[in-house]
Parts: sequence; structure tokens; C-alpha cells
Amino acid sequence: MTVSVAITRRVRPGLEAQFEEELRQFLQTSFAHGGVLGASLLITPAGSGSREFGILRTFRDEKERDAFYASPLFAAWDERARDMTEDEPEYRALDGMEAWFREPGRPPPRWKMALLTWLAVWPVSFIVPAALFPLLGTHLPGFLFAGCVAAGIVVILTWGAMPLLVRLARPWLQAVPRPREAPDNKFPTTS
Repeated sequence: MTVSVAITRRVRPGLEAQFEEELRQFLQTSFAHGGVLGASLLITPAGSGSREFGILRTFRDEKERDAFYASPLFAAWDERARDMTEDEPEYRALDGMEAWFREPGRPPPRWKMALLTWLAVWPVSFIVPAALFPLLGTHLPGFLFAGCVAAGIVVILTWGAMPLLVRLARPWLQAVPRPREAPDNKFPTTS
């Protein structure tokens, strides 16, 4: 199963453009490591005053992630990046729902993520209680049974339904909307 990591670095004042350019070069170079499946650079909007840069990386699995971060390639980049950044970088593994929709490029619109999640939750919310009731329903108090149902739904969504649906719906999720035609700016005339 793929593993995604979010990294945040705060750049020293005045080095933002240099850091961005060197990071872009490193992102391209990092694909030489076979286990890297994707890398994206997240930049704050111009004029925001923020000097934080985000990097999203996707690896084939945990072993490839660990090998990448232990590699001489990453060590050289990390040493160079420390000259341009403040504090320690923050690393956070993306798990659960936030990782389901993680793809290089722009994330899909929220309405698409919500609709796909609903399509997964709806049938699972019927199947799990129906499967668990004969096994546990008469033996547990209602609140414990509800907890078991919730746990079952989360497990099925996290490791089964959502990864499958996201894979099947990828072309739809990542579809680029067609630009709207510009209005002709003609007003009705009255005679």
C-alpha cells in the first residue's frame, strides 16, 4: 500500500525564490529513487507573508519511504535545505481520509470527494450492522454494538472501499473542467 508524507519547511527571509528553485530541482532528481511515486510542491499565495513551503511525497510502501529518507540523495538535500530554512522540518504521515484523495497535482474538488465518500459510506453502513448483528447484537449493550459497527465501517472504508473507489474514479476525480465560454457582453437592444 502506498505511503504519503507531508513535509513543511519554513524558509529564511529573502531566500524564498532560491529555496523554491532548488526544491523544484531536487523534486525532479528525487524520482531517481525507484520507490518515489509522486512529489508535489505546495507554495503559499503571493502576498500572504508566509514563508512556509509544503512538500507532499508518495512512496510505494514504508520500506521505500525509509530507504529514501536514509539515502545519500536525501541527506545531501537536507543539508542544503537547512542552510535556507529555520527550525526543523515537520514530517507528518498522511493516513485515513486525507490520504485517499492524495494525488500529484491539484486535489479534486471537495464536492467530488464528498460524493465519492458518501458512495462508499452508504452501502458499508448497511452491510456492517447486518453482518455484526447476528454475531454481537444480542450479546452487547447498544452503545458497544454501535462502537463495533463504527469500527467495522472505518476499517472497511480505510483499507477497502475508499482505496478501491478512488482508484476506479481517478479519471473523474482528476478531470480538468472545461473553461466556460466568455459571455458575449451584448445587451438586448430596445427599439
